[in-house]
Formats: sequence, C-alpha cells, structure tokens
Amino acid sequence: MANMTKTYLEPQEIYEYTSKKGVAKGTANLKYMLSLGFLGGAFISVGYLAYVRVAGTLPHEWGGLGTLLGAAVFPIGLICILLGGGELITSNMMAVTLSVFDKKLKPSLLLKNLVVITLANLVGALFVAYFLGHLTGLTEGAVFEKTVHTAEAKINADYLQMICSGIGCNWLVGMGAWLAFCAKDTSGKIIGVWFPIMTFVAIGFQHVVANMFIIPAAMFGGANITMGQFLNNMIGVFIGNYLGGAILVAGLYTLAYKKKNTESNS
Repeated sequence: MANMTKTYLEPQEIYEYTSKKGVAKGTANLKYMLSLGFLGGAFISVGYLAYVRVAGTLPHEWGGLGTLLGAAVFPIGLICILLGGGELITSNMMAVTLSVFDKKLKPSLLLKNLVVITLANLVGALFVAYFLGHLTGLTEGAVFEKTVHTAEAKINADYLQMICSGIGCNWLVGMGAWLAFCAKDTSGKIIGVWFPIMTFVAIGFQHVVANMFIIPAAMFGGANITMGQFLNNMIGVFIGNYLGGAILVAGLYTLAYKKKNTESNS
C-alpha cells in the first residue's frame, strides 16, 4: 500500500509552525514589513470593497441574504495575504504574540511589528479607499448608502462594544490564519481561511484594518464623520482585536501546547 503523505498539521504541529512564523515576522527587516504591510492593508480593503459592491446593490427585501453574499466575497483579502504574501496586523497579533509566549521572540520586536505593520496597513487601506473606491466612484453612487451605513455602525458603537466586537473578530481571524497554517495544500488553506472570515463579516464584528478602509471611504464621499470618531474607533477596535488574537488564540493554544513541547523535549 502506497504511503499517503499527510496534507495537514496536527494542532501541536500548528503551534510549533505558528511560533516559527511569528519569529520570522517579528525579525523581518523594515523593507519587508512596509511593502508587505501595504499589501496586507490593500488586500483586506479590496475584499471589503467587494463586500460593499455585492451587499450594497442587492434589494433591501433580501435582508440578511445580501450580507451573507457580501461576507462570502470578503475573505479574498486574507486569502491573498496568506497565500500570495502580505502582512496583516490582526493575524500578526496572534502569530507574533504566540512567539513571545513561546519565549522565541523578544517583546520589543512584537511592539515594533505591531507599530510598523499597523501603519503600513493604514497606508494600503487608504490607498484603496481613495484611488479604487472614491476616485472610481465604486464606494459611492448606488452603494454610498451602504458605505455610510456600514461606517456609521462602526463609529456609533460605544467603547465596550468596539472592544468586545474586536475580540470576536480577531478570535475568528486568528483561527482563519491558524487553519491556513494547518493545511499543506492550496485548496485546504483557502477553505481554512474562508469560513472563519466569512463568519466574522456576516456577524458584523469589527476589524481594525477593514475599518481603515470603510470609514475613510465614507469620509471621502462626504459623510458626516470626523477624524476624532475615526481615531476613537481605531483605538477601541485595535484593543479588542489584540485581546482576541493574543488571548483567545495565542494564549489558550500556548497553555495547551507549550507544556507538551516542554515535556517532549525533557
């Protein structure tokens, strides 16, 4: 009987692989982080642009079905990042933090990664919002109501809602990255990413990089949203996203699997 090569990693192996990925991300040079960080922000924004175009052009009578169909196209952003190359702050919140918990990376390198990738993601998101959304009219016109409604729902949440919504979001985004790391084949990685990401969008959880796109897109179109409201949202959702990725994914899996690592090496 021919040997069958396993096409996936077991959870213990995913933990070890993720720790190595986090070290690579945390020790990358500035050129790498800035270029791939820009792509990460841009890819997520293109996914959100697709969401707006799909959900915003469907009849109101379709109700939640329009949201579901829009959510189904959003994952293209993280698929491009994880398979094609890109750096996304939310998945890094999980992977790079896990490397720190695994004592393979200094906390100072985690902080540097968080700052640089966040700023690069912001530039990528603003690029798509302005040049591919505003100047083309693709976030305005027939879908502008959807753009503004979505952005206002983000900024009008109170601080606790932003944080809790951010936690839920990055629990699922972190799991999307975790499941992509699990698979060794392209189709497995795509499926692993698709369903957690589609789910967080369908629920309506807040993602800091997605918000870097949708809120400025509404502002570029003339929506009555202030810079203060945008920055307030960024802070609240960033905190929630970090807690979700760092505690619910990196933290709990470290508790489960780092001990086994220690035992197996003793």
